[in-house]
Amino acid sequence: MHCKDISLHDVDFPLTENCISETVPAWEVYVRTEYLVLRNGKELAVVRVSKEGSDGLFRKVKDVEIVSLPKDTVFVSDPQIDVLNVPALASVQNRHPGMTVVIEGMFSYISFVHDMDTMRLRAVDNIPPGPSRLRVLVGTALSSGLIDRPVVPEYTDIDLTEKIRCVGTEAVMFPCRVSGLKADMPFYFLDAATEMEHEVTLIGCDLSDRIFRALYRKSAPFINVCPADAVPNDGVRTIVRCCGVKEGHAIEGNTAKVPWGATVPEVIDAINALFKGSE
Repeated sequence: MHCKDISLHDVDFPLTENCISETVPAWEVYVRTEYLVLRNGKELAVVRVSKEGSDGLFRKVKDVEIVSLPKDTVFVSDPQIDVLNVPALASVQNRHPGMTVVIEGMFSYISFVHDMDTMRLRAVDNIPPGPSRLRVLVGTALSSGLIDRPVVPEYTDIDLTEKIRCVGTEAVMFPCRVSGLKADMPFYFLDAATEMEHEVTLIGCDLSDRIFRALYRKSAPFINVCPADAVPNDGVRTIVRCCGVKEGHAIEGNTAKVPWGATVPEVIDAINALFKGSE
């Protein structure tokens, strides 16, 4: 619904069903107007209007349908919200379940959300570095305007620093230096491929384990932090980064996998594919 279809009116009558039904049908409204947001002080109501006539820029209101009265309506003012973006509206609805939410958003545009059935998207990724790359990618994808379903994200971060306490050897090895990971014990990075002076526990994914064995011709105790392997089997649509995907995305059941170095377009395509056919 475009904000041009909604008109805000300050009124001086009580926002009751009777007063609205008796007063608004005497009005004329712009030809594109489908909804009116009525404001009396801090109270708000939302109504849908039907119009009569077929000519001119303004039409007489024929009838009104109450969408919400003040007891069921809340107001949110946030210049960061794009009121034309469906996932943005879904996030607002999710914070105010069961309510009609009138939103004054970016550029002071006015819209509202009512009875929207939101769709849950879980993103699982590793940190550090933080925030996780997938968190940033998903946020950018949902704000792009190229996802038109009411998707609400939630983020699960696998903190590699917390895994250090599970290490039983004298040293630990992390997958790569870019993470900036450190430990109170001797530590190494797999991508540095340095000679080891200690027995290590490897923190990484299956590919890390395979690389370790290829480099050092032996196995090491292994703590698996692969995001794909951490996805619960609970039916929630989930997106992860996976070094086994080279480009694009792969859908496996309710999980979308994108490359470890995924781009925003790849994440957009993956989310749209994950929710394809859902209403």
